[in-house]
Amino acid sequence: MTPTNASPSPSPSPGGPSEGKKRVVVVGAGYAGLMCALRLAPHAHVTLVDPADRFTERVRLHERAAGRAEVTHALGSFLRSTGITHIASRAAAVDPEAREVLTDDGRGLPYDRLVLALGSRTRSVDPGDRDRAYTVESATELHKRLQDGPGALTVVGGGLTGIELATEIAETHPRWRVGLLTQDVVGPGLSGKGRAHVRTALAVRGVRVEEGRRIAGPEDIDTDVVVWAASMTPNTELARAAGIATDAGGRVEVDAALRSVSHPEVYAVGDSAAGHSSTAGSLRMGCAAALPSGSQAAAAIIAELRGEEPKPLSFSYHLQCLSLGRRDGLVQFVRADDSPRDRVLTGRPAAYVKEGIVRSTVGVLRMASRRPDLLPRVPGFG
Repeated sequence: MTPTNASPSPSPSPGGPSEGKKRVVVVGAGYAGLMCALRLAPHAHVTLVDPADRFTERVRLHERAAGRAEVTHALGSFLRSTGITHIASRAAAVDPEAREVLTDDGRGLPYDRLVLALGSRTRSVDPGDRDRAYTVESATELHKRLQDGPGALTVVGGGLTGIELATEIAETHPRWRVGLLTQDVVGPGLSGKGRAHVRTALAVRGVRVEEGRRIAGPEDIDTDVVVWAASMTPNTELARAAGIATDAGGRVEVDAALRSVSHPEVYAVGDSAAGHSSTAGSLRMGCAAALPSGSQAAAAIIAELRGEEPKPLSFSYHLQCLSLGRRDGLVQFVRADDSPRDRVLTGRPAAYVKEGIVRSTVGVLRMASRRPDLLPRVPGFG
């Protein structure tokens, strides 16, 4: 690896699109990272580091597993005419002393501000079971396996992802015998009404549910296919290797403005950040917080570049929504801290609301690409 020389000074990047602009490197082009880069584009020389050339709608991966043709969009369609430089490489290391990101193809990317938006992944399964064990991230491979022929499939994890996977697969592939195992109850964050509707939806689709069962790995289950949806892990190995402080859960520790508590020139957003707000408390991993945190981190950096003190993250929860196949769903209304209210919306109306919300995530990214100046007017985006 022969990275270019870097300097911690705030001078503009040589050959950058605008003289005098500060250099911001955003690592990760998921919901949070892409939103942050798009909002920053008019104010800084932004470099977006991500090996993929397509943006994946992660909230649709359960649909892809069941057979949806496509859940990605060309990354260039968001970046066109923004001035953002996309580096299609993987970030291999961060050097906080030199303020430089090193990529796996030997580049050195100097920065004045760094945004870590590396997201999360499902806890990995035993490599010895790769031929029968899958996660939501391997949705395309899982779909191919489902086409090979019917058998027994077991989803492990009773959270929203596990519920969506089980109902979607059972509805779309009725010849498969689908089960759902969880060490807790199904939908632990839902209200009694919400959980009752989920259980009914699972039963209608023939999904066998087993609650209160703890298993160590796929080898503990007598089934043809295991879909692991039991826990999420933040992708913060890069941060930890650089000495950037993380909390007990492995997420980057940040202040109220999403700045690293150990390296204030570094911001962290989305699932890899231990974000918190005065109304919501600690933010859970998920798209609901990723887009607003990406936008508000950009707003904080813009304020810093203007010599102003960044405002604290302002975020509140309003609802949780999940699809239960293509014709049913659940909208669980929640308090600002994400705790469930008694009120729910179910059936086709809930499925319609869920689809509208999922479409709006791409819609707001399109808006950020074309009119980032409008984002401060969107509630929750700062």
